[in-house]
Amino acid sequence: MAFPNAYFEKDNDAKDGTKGDYIFRECDETGAEIISIMFEMKNEADETATKHKNDDFLKKLNDDRNKKGCEYAVLVSLLEQDSELYNEGIVDKSYKYPKMYVVRPQFFIPIISILRNAALNSMAYKHELILARNQSIDITNFEKKLNEFKQDAGRNYELAGKHFGDAIDNIDKTIKTLTKIKESLEKSVNNLRIASDKAESLTIKRLTKDNPTMQKLFAGLEDTEEF
Repeated sequence: MAFPNAYFEKDNDAKDGTKGDYIFRECDETGAEIISIMFEMKNEADETATKHKNDDFLKKLNDDRNKKGCEYAVLVSLLEQDSELYNEGIVDKSYKYPKMYVVRPQFFIPIISILRNAALNSMAYKHELILARNQSIDITNFEKKLNEFKQDAGRNYELAGKHFGDAIDNIDKTIKTLTKIKESLEKSVNNLRIASDKAESLTIKRLTKDNPTMQKLFAGLEDTEEF
């Protein structure tokens, strides 16, 4: 009831060669992880030949924590039973490995509560960071789409400008061609007018001028008509 969205189970995954003893994880209603702890349990009965110290197991615990993606590492130990340091309460080993603690079994639940409460207090900041990151992603996507739109619009403008220029060039060429046709037609009309004027002014006297033979011939034709 105290940890409704948490699970605590034995670490059975040894595919990387080693494993811890237990893993505690808790998430909020959205599925975001609040806290995760790798636990290692040690007591004097585990080592009968020689007496080990708590520090002898910290490196392995840190490696197991990193392999399983746990934020915290806690060694629950009965080793060094005469040590006042370990008998007084929770011992912080973060100076050797980040977020690592050594506790006696009676501090097992308290260490979970302390770390969990600290994590809950930081969740608001985590949510703000997630929101800020999502907003940053949204802004980045907006800027990306805006740049893509600018590039597409620029390409369309360039293509439209090219087609517009080609259309103007074609119009200029057509105007030049039509101007030449107009000039040719005007010259033809002028030539036809001159030809018409020449045809209207054409007379027998003009045709027979300086031509005695034709003059006599036409003179004879006139006499015949009179007869």
